[in-house]
Amino acid sequence: MKELFFELSGKLGRELHAGEVLLCGLSGERSDFVRFNRGRVRQAGSVEQRYLTLRLVHAGRQASATVTGEDVDSLKSVLSKLRDALEGLPVDPWLLINESPRSTTSERRGAIPPAQDFVALVMNQAQGKDLVGFYAGGTLYRGFANSLGQRNWHEVDSFSFDWSLYRERDQAVKSSYAGFDWDESTFRAKMDVAARELTLLEKPRRQLEPGEYRAYLTPRALEELAGLLCWGGFSARARATRQSPLLRMQEGATLSPKFSVFENTEEGVAPGFQADGFVKPAAVTLIAQGKLKEPLVSPRSAKEYGLATNAAGARESPESLELAPGGLETGRALAALDTGLYVSNLWYLNFSDRPAGRITGMTRFATFWVEDGRIAAPVSPMRFDDSIYRMLGESLVDLTRERELALDASTYGGRSTASARLPGALLKSLRLTL
Repeated sequence: MKELFFELSGKLGRELHAGEVLLCGLSGERSDFVRFNRGRVRQAGSVEQRYLTLRLVHAGRQASATVTGEDVDSLKSVLSKLRDALEGLPVDPWLLINESPRSTTSERRGAIPPAQDFVALVMNQAQGKDLVGFYAGGTLYRGFANSLGQRNWHEVDSFSFDWSLYRERDQAVKSSYAGFDWDESTFRAKMDVAARELTLLEKPRRQLEPGEYRAYLTPRALEELAGLLCWGGFSARARATRQSPLLRMQEGATLSPKFSVFENTEEGVAPGFQADGFVKPAAVTLIAQGKLKEPLVSPRSAKEYGLATNAAGARESPESLELAPGGLETGRALAALDTGLYVSNLWYLNFSDRPAGRITGMTRFATFWVEDGRIAAPVSPMRFDDSIYRMLGESLVDLTRERELALDASTYGGRSTASARLPGALLKSLRLTL
């Protein structure tokens, strides 16, 4: 596919008129998908698809189109229509493309079992359980080429399996396993943990009163908090317009010195280049030891605000998020918690006061009350409303040494390339409101 894409872009580049620049982008995949319900396969299939985006730039104007065909004559016709469209478009004042060609190639092979073997393993592990889940695995590829001679290619094998073990009513245990190399023992261990937690849900529920409680957030729960921070928290545009949820950090407020955040493109699933042709650095430090650092700067923001771009996408949100580990062993998390809440998932998060960094949301799916380092009872769903500066600042006791890789399970139009690598977090206080 790489050779075909570069060949097509080269042929189209030879059709350009004086002063025109053509940018070509390719997004594709070869993936297997499996849906489970009640421990059985409900839907299974394979998808091979690719989308080609042509973007014509001339005299400060741009027009683009996305197609699925690879016929050269048809693509030449699309190019001609883009040229006609440019005549009626205004100049784009914030248009910025890379005019210094920099070619790259990244191909990351993984070890992913055939879909049939995966289904057999899950069916075996799901015997006697009400399992519902979704699996996606295969090869993702992205390409970029322009008429200036730049060629970029990214190809990666990955998988993601999100599942829940359901007990009754609103009681379930949610888990996931994602990565590049499938390891059967790791999956079995995760399934065993979920099965044990499902058994613990049989105990009588405990209803907590609103108040502040010591809490341990699993990596899945912390992913929800970190994900909300990505809604503008690291965006250069949001900082310039003072719409960032980390506005107080721009003014000098800090989080815990144990808390550091990076955009680690080198070890993520997302490509190391973006649609304007700029190549991303291996990593960008977003928060270092609780202090706000570099923003993610898209080319358009760079042009508008007089900044240097670091090849961020248009959304200026991390695509390969990574939180630094701490010193707490995951196996000792309950002992370190002692008495308080074990929170496996947070749901329906939103800002209750965006400028102040205050977040509200719900606990759900296997949240337990812990006494003397042991799970004592499941807890009814509760709402929390707390500040980032408390949760990840003054209340953060430690983060775990071990981290989990989470791949975005979204498949709208195609499998997502977003990922996050996160530890668990021990808090001395989480504020529950009802």
